[in-house]
Amino acid sequence: MHVLVVHNRYGSAQPSGENKVVDQEVELLRAAGHRVEVFERRSDDIAGRSLLGKVAVPLLVPWNPAVRTELATRLRTERPDVVHVHNVFPLLSPAVLAACADAGVPAVATLHNYTQVCPPGTLQRDGRPCTECVGSTPLPAVRHGCYRGSRLATVPLAVSLSANRRRWWSGVERFLCISAAQRDVLVRSGMPAERLAVKHNFVPDPGLCREGAGEHVLYLGRLAEAKGVRLLMTAWDELAAGGGVGVPLVIAGTGPLEREVTDWAAGRDDVRYAGLLDTAECRKAVAGAVAVVAPSTWLEAFGLVVVEAMAAGVPTVAAGHGAFVELVEDGVTGLLHRPGESASLASRIRRIAADPALGRELGRAARRRYEQGFSPAVGLARLEEEYRTAIAGRSAQARDGGTRAGRGDGDSR
Repeated sequence: MHVLVVHNRYGSAQPSGENKVVDQEVELLRAAGHRVEVFERRSDDIAGRSLLGKVAVPLLVPWNPAVRTELATRLRTERPDVVHVHNVFPLLSPAVLAACADAGVPAVATLHNYTQVCPPGTLQRDGRPCTECVGSTPLPAVRHGCYRGSRLATVPLAVSLSANRRRWWSGVERFLCISAAQRDVLVRSGMPAERLAVKHNFVPDPGLCREGAGEHVLYLGRLAEAKGVRLLMTAWDELAAGGGVGVPLVIAGTGPLEREVTDWAAGRDDVRYAGLLDTAECRKAVAGAVAVVAPSTWLEAFGLVVVEAMAAGVPTVAAGHGAFVELVEDGVTGLLHRPGESASLASRIRRIAADPALGRELGRAARRRYEQGFSPAVGLARLEEEYRTAIAGRSAQARDGGTRAGRGDGDSR
């Protein structure tokens, strides 16, 4: 197949699981013999714009007419079989869907978060789960300043969600949800259930599996409140007060809580802050772990680090909500703790660190789970299946005399 991937790349200053997923899917499809091209914008480029150009960026979030023109021209020239849309914020906008309709090319969209029903895409406010905007208008998000703590910064996202809701729902043949938990939320919000498919992210085989019981407990990810970093620090202090667990905690990543984490770790023998690791270093750190900890306080739509741990035969201690519940089988491939409770998190870490035999058993089961559900072969088959479904759906609409995207959704905009 001929596939055009559309993606607004997140800034390179911090690791992005979404960028990683897009790159890995492109590489996977090309290796399988498909022709794959990319239409992208980069958030890094905003810094190089003029002052006027930077000021104009929020205005492009709901609609970027130049992108519609450019992409439609490219689609008419190259005639791909399908367009695969990922992130469109902030420089692409939902105008990419209008371009697909203009050129008559079916669109598939991976939903990496909850931006279809929540302006910041997190379903979280003030460190707690929030669904106030789900199934209603996004006005509460503006009132609370949910994006970056700013009402002004939240407005473009809220406007885009409201103005483009019908365009998304009518202009995309197949929505790819990255977990059943995410799909359930979106169906409850009113999105068309018949076009919401579950396609888990895959992870390349790291070629490196754990040997022995492991040497440390590992947190690998963004250092942010929503990821449960503060909760982990509290739980680890509780463990330390009780004599520790015999192995250190390694924290790897960057983010808004980096200074807080470095100050907390300074001078301690039981904690090491490793900073931002490259791919090889990440794989080595995971393969050397007693367990990988994923204590997110928000409802994760997936959990890439959990599957990366599975691939290395390492169990996970994860929060018992969101997608983690379907990724981690409690007591079989890892352990789940009560969300937001430091004592529960501490008890699960203590249990897995104190019982090497249990850790090895969970790790072996985690590796089997990876091979059955999250390997590249499984990911490729699911992608190809959804592309064929989208192409067939658009062909059937054409035979019936029209497409959803052209029916009264303001396409002259």
